[in-house]
Amino acid sequence: MANNRAVLHICLSKGWGGLEMYPIRTGKQLIDKGWKVLGLCIRGTRVAEGMREQGFEVFEINSKAAVLPQLMTLKRWLAAHHVNVIHCHKSGDVVVAALLDTVGDFKVIFTEHMGSSSSRNDLYHRWVYRHVDQVLSISNFTKQRNIKALPVPVEKIHRLWLGTDIRPAIDDPAQIATIREGLGIPPQAIVIGTVGRIDKGKGQRELLEAFLSLTQQHPALPLHLLIVGGLNAEQGSDDGIVAEMQQAITSSGMASQIHLVGFRRDTGNMLAAMDICAILSHQEAFGLTVIEAMAARKLILGASTGAVPEILGEHYPYITDPLDIRAITDTLATIVSELESLKPLSLALQQRAAQHFSTETHIAALELIYDER
Repeated sequence: MANNRAVLHICLSKGWGGLEMYPIRTGKQLIDKGWKVLGLCIRGTRVAEGMREQGFEVFEINSKAAVLPQLMTLKRWLAAHHVNVIHCHKSGDVVVAALLDTVGDFKVIFTEHMGSSSSRNDLYHRWVYRHVDQVLSISNFTKQRNIKALPVPVEKIHRLWLGTDIRPAIDDPAQIATIREGLGIPPQAIVIGTVGRIDKGKGQRELLEAFLSLTQQHPALPLHLLIVGGLNAEQGSDDGIVAEMQQAITSSGMASQIHLVGFRRDTGNMLAAMDICAILSHQEAFGLTVIEAMAARKLILGASTGAVPEILGEHYPYITDPLDIRAITDTLATIVSELESLKPLSLALQQRAAQHFSTETHIAALELIYDER
């Protein structure tokens, strides 16, 4: 049966980020489970390169406009590979899937990664989305937005949380001390941290301001702030926000306690160095970083907006308005004062991550969706 299970991932993006990585990562997992995975992408992009590297059969085009003259060629290519499922990842991809479904017979899946914020109920979009069999929303937060915006029956819009690799937490004190030493952080410091590209909507400015306020209130505590994320536009961050934060750090006189370490690939090590991980994104559609912090057995200060509360669970107590500096400061102070007694809470977060947000859980659910007829 495995040889008859084939899916086409369409990702006609020239960019490179979490959305573009998703079909490549999930496609590789499906290949490992016996699926034949094909990719339709723009020639010469990182997406095309990534798909080929992971073993996809790839059909490259010069632009989205090039699909129409090659539509029948593409249809024959899919037929030769016995593809009956098309999985789209950008709204523009859905148009291509609709064209293919017009000349063929496919099950069309669309993972809506952001949550549509504007109505698409015009005649053109009603035709396009008529060909979509299921919209997969990556959170309840985005699902509600999609129900309002997309011309798709409610029963065709489902929530499917994303998944990530749940790796063992680094808990060896000597290893953590070594990681901290490499960052210039004392072994006994209380480290508040965050991971993500530095942008005005990601909450690093608010966290910095709250941290400075916290150190003024508790000057005797060995508080350190660790901010992990690119320090320039080439690394995905906002140059203006980075410069603003660097100026604030210099003016504060607290530079020895604030660590802007730039983009890092060793996210696990960075999380291991933290006692508290703050995720203060203003409107997070999902938040893989939240799950990584949960899996690392960290206490989390989460934003009360977007999808962060649902990932942490409805009873998680430490969420706050990501724009309210005083509330952020006060909640951090509470967590800092109760660090030892809160270890069972961090363990519960780790267990929740393993149960609901693993790659294996996500892929198993995706296979069921593909196989439904």
